[in-house]
Amino acid sequence: MTRYPLRDRIAVTAALAAPLLVALLLVPFRGSLSSTNMALVLVVVVVAVAAAGNRVAGALTALSAAAWFDFFLTRPYQSFTINRADDVETTVLLLAVGVAVSQLAARARRLEVLVVTDAEHLARIHDTAELAQSTTAADTVVDHVKQQLTELLQLRGCRFEYGSLLGHPPRLEQNGSVTVGRRRWDIDRRGWPQEEIELRAIGNGRYQGRFMLTPSPGAHPSLQARLVAVTLADQAGTALDTAGPGTSQE
Repeated sequence: MTRYPLRDRIAVTAALAAPLLVALLLVPFRGSLSSTNMALVLVVVVVAVAAAGNRVAGALTALSAAAWFDFFLTRPYQSFTINRADDVETTVLLLAVGVAVSQLAARARRLEVLVVTDAEHLARIHDTAELAQSTTAADTVVDHVKQQLTELLQLRGCRFEYGSLLGHPPRLEQNGSVTVGRRRWDIDRRGWPQEEIELRAIGNGRYQGRFMLTPSPGAHPSLQARLVAVTLADQAGTALDTAGPGTSQE
């Protein structure tokens, strides 16, 4: 589990422990509270753990809640046997609702992450466009984009080559895919190719140069990040095209 984020590891631990603790707290009240009300309390636990963790944690919490509800809060107590049909129905509904709600809570967490990520990507694009409009030195934009690409794509290094293309290195394409020779490279599964990758800078339809990306071992940048990288490279290409030949060499 050490390869998972600390937040998810804590959530999985809570998935196993929290329903048990809450069920034990409800034991003194099982004579006065209905089975439905006690099940609803456990559903709240499921939602809380799923929102803090992930789908696995949410599903584990739902299973744990249903098991401990059966064991402590339905007759005969301290047994996984249920005698009343109503309690069987409540247990099944607790499990079903718990699983469904946990998936929704986990999805909400994922969408929150995506929104934050989108905002960061838009900020990179906006800042680069603003810089390109405020400076006449294309080199400034190129240097800025090199830094942005290094952070965005988790690179060990990034340099820019002006002029004609040399060799046939792996290439980050306009659609965010990576090709090695004539074959597509499965970057999502395999990570970056372990050699420099070419990202061409196109300005107003004309080739201006290329960023040479030095990947970090084990990095798996998302398609979204790669598409933003292509956009940033093209912003640098546009700045170079607008500045005219020679300006970027100052």
